[in-house]
Amino acid sequence: MTIESRLSHIGTGGIFRRFARDKKGVGAIEFAIIFPLLVSLYLTSFELTLGFSVYKRATRSAGTIADNVSAQSSVTKAYLKTMKNLAATILSPYSADGMKLKITGIAIDANQVATVAWSWDQDDGRPYTLGSRVDVPANLRSAADFLVHAEFSVPHELLTVMPTLSSNLKTITISRDYYFAKREGDPIVCGDC
Repeated sequence: MTIESRLSHIGTGGIFRRFARDKKGVGAIEFAIIFPLLVSLYLTSFELTLGFSVYKRATRSAGTIADNVSAQSSVTKAYLKTMKNLAATILSPYSADGMKLKITGIAIDANQVATVAWSWDQDDGRPYTLGSRVDVPANLRSAADFLVHAEFSVPHELLTVMPTLSSNLKTITISRDYYFAKREGDPIVCGDC
């Protein structure tokens, strides 16, 4: 019996009924439908995990820098420059290229007004004007106190999915900042900042 005779014998409605009853290859079709979704979920979770790891290391960098500086009685630009190396070490194995770092000494007077005592950035500049007022979280404003504020940011290059979806989303900047109070004694002095 030829194919034409079979088709004419079954009829058009019979072919569709037989096709609907046939279960061969259903798993392959379902897998072909679900596979792109599974790959997308995997790549997105991979990208989020990397980004979260860089975020945690940026937080740790800002906190460690503020903690180290707050333990000093006086600092110099040479000492503050070493904080770039500290941040790069904490950020490892991720790249520290393009990182930005600002460290500010903040004096709080008896009226709980916070002002810049000194400031430094990774280019040996002074990012904030001496004596200018600074917004400090309310729970950190204690009369006659001294704070160290570390601001750290690092660009994080997206590796997988996002750069292909949008040409504008190849790099995100992860920024963290941390305040530490001077541990004891007089305010921290930076003679050449």
